[in-house]
Amino acid sequence: MDAPLYLRPRVEPPLAALLADGPFLHSLADGLGSPLNVLLPEAVATNAARFRAVYRRHRLTGRVYFAHKANRSSALLRRLAAEDPAAVGVDVASTEELRHALGCGFTGDRIMATGPKDAAFLWLAARVGATVNLDSPGELERLSALVRAHGLGRVAVLVRLSGFEHTTGNGGAGTRLLSRRSRFGTPVRDMEELLSALEHNADIVEFAGAAYHLDTTGVDEKARALEQCVLFMDECRARGLAPHTLDIGGGFGVGYVAEAEDWERWTTALTEAVLGVRPPMTWRGHGYGLRNEGGTVRGATALYPAYRPTAGPGYLDEILSLPAPVLGRPAATLLLEHLHDLYIEPGRSLVDQCGLSLARVLDVRPADTDAGHHLVHLAMNAGDMSLEEHGVLVDPVLVPRDETAATGDGEAVGVYLTGNLCLEGDLITRRLVFLPRLPQAGDLLAFANTAGYAMDFRAHHAQRQPVARTVAVERRGDTWRWCPDEDYWPITPMGGAVG
Repeated sequence: MDAPLYLRPRVEPPLAALLADGPFLHSLADGLGSPLNVLLPEAVATNAARFRAVYRRHRLTGRVYFAHKANRSSALLRRLAAEDPAAVGVDVASTEELRHALGCGFTGDRIMATGPKDAAFLWLAARVGATVNLDSPGELERLSALVRAHGLGRVAVLVRLSGFEHTTGNGGAGTRLLSRRSRFGTPVRDMEELLSALEHNADIVEFAGAAYHLDTTGVDEKARALEQCVLFMDECRARGLAPHTLDIGGGFGVGYVAEAEDWERWTTALTEAVLGVRPPMTWRGHGYGLRNEGGTVRGATALYPAYRPTAGPGYLDEILSLPAPVLGRPAATLLLEHLHDLYIEPGRSLVDQCGLSLARVLDVRPADTDAGHHLVHLAMNAGDMSLEEHGVLVDPVLVPRDETAATGDGEAVGVYLTGNLCLEGDLITRRLVFLPRLPQAGDLLAFANTAGYAMDFRAHHAQRQPVARTVAVERRGDTWRWCPDEDYWPITPMGGAVG
């Protein structure tokens, strides 16, 4: 048998302590059912402080906006609302997210409205004094018309840009580079129409600055975009406008897998399995975007880089330290020289290590394969815990009902994790997962670090199966306390059961 291919999760305090407390996790699942989401509100405040430390290191001013779409929790939002108003805000992408942010304690001046916007979203954002991040001249005109029609106050706006170009080599005669295409933002080549719209509506909108959103992990590409936004704002100032803020969006990333060797071994083995030189390691030979064409691997893996040596605040620090390709000075220096505030919109990285998802094992039986693998059926479906839907591959942690069975016979076992829907495709993982022993009915599997997009981004009521409830927990002395997510407030002690 080939050596087990682990993708062991990266866990840090206090999440590590929560995972280690099996009796408490079982008590939660026994009382509240499976699946169950468990959140650590204090961890999100710690993450915000780490991002702010990067600001201080580079002597920058500005605000960290939590991308609300990453998690719908009230507890996380309320905990962030209790932070320094000048330092932490929230980025909302719908009318309901905006209403939720207001109800959790954020004032309008700490809210950034992004994403596609209908008339109701634009009106409410303008009404409460939120900053509106605009994607097009047309959106600017619709906002201005609403403000005029309803007699609202002047609205702070950012304009999101896209389609950045850069030419390498001396004298502009080198290779022309175009940034990754995005459906968000106005292409830089169309900036004249955008500037004209800003000038025409100067009595209605306060042009605060520029923004960008790039769906890439490439730090060089983001640094190029940052520099071009600075140059764009220079041109705006030359035309009599007064921008002072640059919003570089999110995408700072999370390291899900603890060991680089695990990730390298697994991705290499996937390629070998697609070529047929090793046994299959996924359900029905799923290739995660790779395919075998005549003995040659084609395609690209549709996977999140689960091992990341630099992510979150460290990735922001790397962007700010990188010399700009044209002006030659670090990005942070450019912002300081121009007296620009820096806004960022972390989602996944701001809720890193902030929670886990629990699933009860319902049944274990041999899989229909020749390799001796097993199917582990869970009281959960793929919509409840969608790490894999987002391309994130990481092992769950086995939490035995019987602690004495935790060590087993010391031999790892390969299993496929399946959900509770009557669908062949309801797989929690398409890959073979290795666990320290074969689970038993009644055990729990804990999926670590699911607070970013995985908990509730796709949750639904198919087959009338229950959607995961969510609780907030905190450590008090030697015990854990919990309360329903919607009952958490950062100013009062938790009143839930003690583990």
